[in-house]
Amino acid sequence: MESHHMTSLDYYAIEELLTEEERAARDRARRFVQEEALPEIVPCHRAAKFPERLTARMGELGFYAPFLKENGCAGLSYTAYGLIMQELERADSGLRSVASVQGALAIYAIRCFGTPEQHKRWLPGLVSGERVGCFALTEHGHGSDPGGMETRATRDGDHYVLNGSKAWIGNASTADVKVVWAKDDDGRVGGFVVDKDAPGFRAQDIEGKFSLRMSRTSECWFENCRIPAANRLPNASGLRAPLSCLSQARVGVAWGVIGAATDCYETALAYAKSRKQFGRAIAGFQLVQEKLVWMVQEITKAQLLALRLTRMMEAGTARSSQISLAKRNNVWMALECARKARDILGAVGITDRYSVIRHLMNLEAVYTYEGTHDIHTLVVGHDITGIDAFGRLD
Repeated sequence: MESHHMTSLDYYAIEELLTEEERAARDRARRFVQEEALPEIVPCHRAAKFPERLTARMGELGFYAPFLKENGCAGLSYTAYGLIMQELERADSGLRSVASVQGALAIYAIRCFGTPEQHKRWLPGLVSGERVGCFALTEHGHGSDPGGMETRATRDGDHYVLNGSKAWIGNASTADVKVVWAKDDDGRVGGFVVDKDAPGFRAQDIEGKFSLRMSRTSECWFENCRIPAANRLPNASGLRAPLSCLSQARVGVAWGVIGAATDCYETALAYAKSRKQFGRAIAGFQLVQEKLVWMVQEITKAQLLALRLTRMMEAGTARSSQISLAKRNNVWMALECARKARDILGAVGITDRYSVIRHLMNLEAVYTYEGTHDIHTLVVGHDITGIDAFGRLD
């Protein structure tokens, strides 16, 4: 099969479990990464900038919320979505992050909780990538505990007035369409769409990041920010709404990090075969082989976990705690692969001549975003024991 050479590490012939459509979606994403994204990655990482033209290009290629139908979305399987995220993250976690924020968060929130009129107004531009979206949930004092959010939306006639602040929001400073979560007059969490030029909104990019340098991350403030009441998403009530969006994104993360891990493994393997010490390639030493075998073992397990998860998503049977387990395991696995690969590369492993140190730094952020490793541990712990080890979620 012609595309088989494109599968990279596939120790358990998982390729055979994919449909033709899923393989085609993955191969399309891989070509985009090879031909259009990779040449931009190192200079953009160094400059801490995102190659803005790729935002619209990813929309053209149907990479935003491809698991949704209608409104221009691709209508692919959850597995195809995962495979696309895997290819994007093989290049850089920041590239996949942009697709996650735009698709699984902003687009999914409007699609799920908005009216048909709201769909028509905001979705086509977001799906095509002509407009940029963001998803503002996290606050300075409320990361793992979003229920404590302090941002308020007060009704004033046919408007809402937003007051508060958000932090660590991808693309907030450039977004045309901002999905903002705030508590209403009844103390219920609601979703509100803030358009680009809304008065009383300001944002500032967070500088000095050593992780996800390519993606733009912002703090933002709402100071008597007035938006039409028609911008409230009427079907979102309570914290379960934004958390359901995060579930979609975490599925993409569980797949995406396999791409980063695979790139680290393939880089380390090639290096180990060519690097000679003591008169032989270091790939011939037992300690190096042990690291390479560990990577193959853990990547293979992560692939099977991710595939089973998206097959359950397609069947509508996946539970959020199962998503937590996959996110937790796969990000941990990818970070460990990056560390072992850096070790094999020795001194050159700390330079951006190789992708490994960039993946390692990026994965440090992925380990704690979209629910930290520890919080996902407690989610699964609650599921298996029936005992809640942290504050209530709603």
